[in-house]
Order: sequence, then structure tokens, then C-alpha cells
Amino acid sequence: MTQREKSPTMKDVAREAGVALGTVSKVFNGIPVGKSYRERVEAAADRLGYRVNNYARGLRASKTNCVALILPSTDHMFFALLADYICDALTKRDHRMMLAITRDDPQAEARCIQMVRQNKVDGIIGLTYSADLEVRDDMPYVSIDRFISPGIPCVSSDNFSGGSMAAERLYQLGCRRLLFLRTGSHVSGEADKRGAGFITWCQQNHADFEAMRFDDRDGLEPVNRYLAEHFGQGRVDFDGIFCSTDLLAYRVRKTLASLGVRVPEDVQIIGFDGIRSFNSEGELFCSTIVQPVKQMAETAVNVLLSEDHSNAPALICLPVRYAAGGTTREPCGEGEQSWQVNT
Repeated sequence: MTQREKSPTMKDVAREAGVALGTVSKVFNGIPVGKSYRERVEAAADRLGYRVNNYARGLRASKTNCVALILPSTDHMFFALLADYICDALTKRDHRMMLAITRDDPQAEARCIQMVRQNKVDGIIGLTYSADLEVRDDMPYVSIDRFISPGIPCVSSDNFSGGSMAAERLYQLGCRRLLFLRTGSHVSGEADKRGAGFITWCQQNHADFEAMRFDDRDGLEPVNRYLAEHFGQGRVDFDGIFCSTDLLAYRVRKTLASLGVRVPEDVQIIGFDGIRSFNSEGELFCSTIVQPVKQMAETAVNVLLSEDHSNAPALICLPVRYAAGGTTREPCGEGEQSWQVNT
């Protein structure tokens, strides 16, 4: 049996329902027909197992009900969680998601943009770090964590307040020698404001601090070397560390453990993201500034699918919160548990 014989067509549905082919087309394209005709067509489609080809229908209507999501990778749990929530939000709006993993390849990003111009997808939600990214203001595009231009809406958490919150919390917990560590892209983005918020709070409150930024293309070695240079006589020069991500906080904790430095007894650590083990209901990796990932995803989808983008703000900044997760000297927050490091 051929594939054509296996898959029923609109003609088969029309024959089964006893109606004209045009009536079937109207039903599947949302054009009003008599109630009895619509019910006959839908019942016939169910009996035959016919499914509407939304992609083909979208090409004819210059609308595919498909949105491309551009991410650097999905091996970072924040990216994976964001993709999951965006997929859920699109599904609720009767849209599909096409995931594009770029590995920081500008050509991969350019191919996605070309797909919009060819009407293969209706728009793009992008979390990108390519310095060569070019997006026209009339392109249906929503950026995550990166300002591209006034005409391209950007959805982000309040990174500046999060950095300030981390510095204040460490100080409240008795830390007096503070350190900010950042590994990230060489391309500027909203996440850079985490360090700015931390530094501003320390300066305004006359707190002793250092801030170190490293390019993630160099790996973790520069961070480990920096910590080793500030280690001596069984201790490091800092008693409170704010890391730009939870993943970095986890790695720093392991490095300190290898030096015999205890967390949180000797050094307290706060990360950024609110990442949990296994799923969104699991244990926190560390004490952290929690991003509202689900709200960020839903906001990005709502803005992208809005019929009128003219009133969309250039930056939509969503609030963050602090959660204790075992790397600070305080009880874990309500319902929070710490993620243990295996040394």
C-alpha cells in the first residue's frame, strides 16, 4: 500500500461526508458553513483519521503557525527550561515551535531569519550571542536577554536588581570581602547588568569587593587560576561570592571543595538563574537569584504573536527573587532544598 493510500485526503473526506470538496475546504479553513455541514465534515474526518496539514495550509495563506526559537544550545538547563516553557506557550496559542541550535554560528542565525522572509515560519524568538546578528525592525522577532534595536522587543529579567539583591544578601549574612565572578559572551547583553547591580550596591554601601569577568570561550581555567591565586593558609581572600550563573556557582563550589574550602561555612555563594535539578520542581543547585523563566517565555510569545507591535516597549523587564539553596548560612527557603556537590 502506498503512502497516498494510507493517508486520507480532503477528497476522501468530501466523499465520506457526502458534501462538495469546497465545503470541506471551508470547514478546515475556518470559513463559516451551515452547522450540519460542519458536523458531517468533522465526523467524516474523524472516521477516516484525516488531519489538517497546517504547514501546507499556512504556505497558501502566508502563515504557518510555526515560530522558530534560536538558542545557543540546550545543554545549559536555563536554555532547556526556556525552550520547554516557550513550546508550552506556543502550543496553547495553536502554534508549533521549531528549535534551532546555533552553537554561536552566525550562519545558523541568518538561515532562521531567511526562513521568516520565505514564509516558512511566522517569526523568531532568539537568545543569541552573535556579534554579526542583523535583524530589521520590521522583522517579527523578539529577543531574550539582548537589546538589538529600539524596534526589536527584548524580554529579560531584572538583572541589575538581581545583582544588587545578591550583594545585599551576602552582606546581610555577614560577608565582608565580596567577589563577583562572571563567565559569559564577549557580546554585550542584559545579563551584564548582574555585575553592574552588584558593583553599584557595593560602592553605595562602601563594601569591600572585587569584580572579575572572563570570556566563556576560555573555559573555566581562568576562574580556577584566579581562585588559586587568592588561596592561602587554608582559606581564600573572599567570604562571599556572587556568580553570574548557577552553573558557574556549582563549578566554583567544586573548585573550592578541591582546595579544602567549605561552602557555606568558609565561603557563601549566590548564583543567578534559579536552576533546579532534574525539573522545575527539583532541588536548587545553590542559593540563587531566581529568574521568572515561565513568565519570560509567555511574555515573549505574547509579544511576538501580537497583531500590533508598534506599542511594544524596547525592553520588558520582569522581576526576580532570592531563594536560599544551601550555599549560604541560612535555612533553605520554604520548600527549598540544597543540591549537594560530590567531591
